[in-house]
Amino acid sequence: MAIDEALLRSFDPAVSLPVLRLYGWNPPALSLGRYQRAAEVLNLERCRNDNVAVVRRVTGGGVIYHADELTYSLVCAPGQIPPASSIKDSFRVLTGFLLSFYRTLGLDARYAADSLPEGTRLGERTAFCFAGKESFDILANGRKIGGNAQRRLKGVIFQHGSIPLLNRAATGLTYMSDHSPEHAEGSASLAECGVTADRDSLITALASAFSGHFDMVFQRDSLSEREQSEMVSLCAGKYSANCWNLEGVAE
Repeated sequence: MAIDEALLRSFDPAVSLPVLRLYGWNPPALSLGRYQRAAEVLNLERCRNDNVAVVRRVTGGGVIYHADELTYSLVCAPGQIPPASSIKDSFRVLTGFLLSFYRTLGLDARYAADSLPEGTRLGERTAFCFAGKESFDILANGRKIGGNAQRRLKGVIFQHGSIPLLNRAATGLTYMSDHSPEHAEGSASLAECGVTADRDSLITALASAFSGHFDMVFQRDSLSEREQSEMVSLCAGKYSANCWNLEGVAE
């Protein structure tokens, strides 16, 4: 999460190229949405007993349990992507490559707004990410696969999201204060949808879907000196502090 924020802070919309980062989580961890309070939504005693780390994202939304997933983050300027009519519509624009990716894998992938019965309630806030559905959440074979969240600064769009390789939603739910089983019932993973490709193949397919969808050519890169410095500072301070990770207060 410190690297994600470092990429956001270091992006200069006047000169920076769009950035796509692909990564994973080891060991598994829980991430809170920007405005959640850990003590209200998590069983912190169970988290401590199981040695499961809790970290806060700079984006909103509900708790995500990160395990056996491919995670992406994207940083760009509004002018570097196709036009969006609203912030909500920008989720459609920025997740279009995910639809292409899932369809390349043979999945029936659609936006929730396009596939759920008329009258289905969308956009309801939920403490656990996979318990609710937004209009441009992606459903694979009728079930929500992954989640996406966004943050904006002046002239910069940041978005990240998860692509579950295996379905660990039920495990993540055990760390919630409200661990009602139905909160995990509507989630899906690639394995459950019959995808058996290895992680490296999936990364290649995701990068190809991204470059094809946005008509961009990739250039592999590592963190710049500024990004590295920002990440080290954020790790040592903000992301090592309970006041941020649990309470959402940045010193």
